[in-house]
Amino acid sequence: MVTVLLFGQTLRQTVEESELQLEVAGPLTVRALLEANRDRLGGVMQLLGKGELLVTVNRKVGSMDSVVRDGDTIKLTHQCNPTYEGATWQNP
Repeated sequence: MVTVLLFGQTLRQTVEESELQLEVAGPLTVRALLEANRDRLGGVMQLLGKGELLVTVNRKVGSMDSVVRDGDTIKLTHQCNPTYEGATWQNP
């Protein structure tokens, strides 16, 4: 089971939940996890395509290619201006 935390109004409006529990069969990337759960994370997938998501895995900066395993926590934050490269992002 992987915990996905969603921060920011945009993500909360698209998914309508701030915390999700997702089953994983083995190690996989964040991108693969999100795509495998497209039915629950439909709105997040649109932001993924635009490159507007910031990812942390177990409190460490990550990317869509970071590997996650059972018991991990993923935090997704919407970044409205990707040119900042995460330097000034915040969690309302």
